[in-house]
Amino acid sequence: MISPDAGQQSPAPAATLPTAAEVLEAAERSLDDDKAEGAIVIDLAGRSSMADYLIIATGRSTRHVGAMAENLRERLRARGVRGIEIEGLPHCDWVLIDGGDVIVHLFRAEVRAFYNLEKMWGVESPVTGLTGLAPVSAEGGYEDDEYGDDEVCDDDDAYDVDSEA
Repeated sequence: MISPDAGQQSPAPAATLPTAAEVLEAAERSLDDDKAEGAIVIDLAGRSSMADYLIIATGRSTRHVGAMAENLRERLRARGVRGIEIEGLPHCDWVLIDGGDVIVHLFRAEVRAFYNLEKMWGVESPVTGLTGLAPVSAEGGYEDDEYGDDEVCDDDDAYDVDSEA
């Protein structure tokens, strides 16, 4: 008698998803490789159900912030993280990367100082002593961009972390 399963291959085992600690390690490594500044990790265990960890880091310009966000997305995907969402790429002043168990906020320095998310979570901000802050205009944007790249940072731009335009 022939078994009903004869000749059929068993389904491939489901890929194991990375743990929150593994996602955190991959995100920290990516940001370090891309020369993020002032990166801090906030452990949200017992404080929030939205994620296990929150990372806040600064980029030197809109292009740097955009490049870090794109690189982080690709590195998390390669690590097995699924459903990564990114908000804020068109302008790259503040980009949020939702990696499920790890949420990453990438800022330009002035924007990070203005919103001061660290204060909301009760942690010390490494961004202190900022000088030359651009005044906020009546429209809510910055009147001047000290980096000279206040143009829109869209997906078509070639992000190059090592060279500044």
